[in-house]
Amino acid sequence: MTTPAPATPTAPAQPAQDRPAPGGPGQGPRPGGPGGYQQRGPRPQGGPRPGGRPRGRYAPRRRVCSFCVEHVKHIDYKDYERLRRYVSDRAKIEPRRKSGVCAKHQRALSNAIKRARHLALLPFVPMQTMRSGIRR
Repeated sequence: MTTPAPATPTAPAQPAQDRPAPGGPGQGPRPGGPGGYQQRGPRPQGGPRPGGRPRGRYAPRRRVCSFCVEHVKHIDYKDYERLRRYVSDRAKIEPRRKSGVCAKHQRALSNAIKRARHLALLPFVPMQTMRSGIRR
């Protein structure tokens, strides 16, 4: 009887330097390290931080609604100085995540800003600069 052949043929292993670079001919490793990026050391593992607050895109501190704190029942469109705090320099209504206003007061605030715009108490568009050359 003959002995069966081994299941996997043994091929001589090529060293990493002799192998062709992935990506086709002429595509060698990029300067600055493998993969085109520099190694900076081990990265911290995910999970909760020791303080318990998540690190993210926006400020981790919980904001409270200024209208709820002051017990405001009705947001008046004629109080344009208060409304101006919630309009950006580009004359856009600030979002809730930036202004810290609750959803109920954000809806009333946006309606009051729109009414103040119709009465020309607040601008629809940002102020024109003198660089445009148009004077009115």
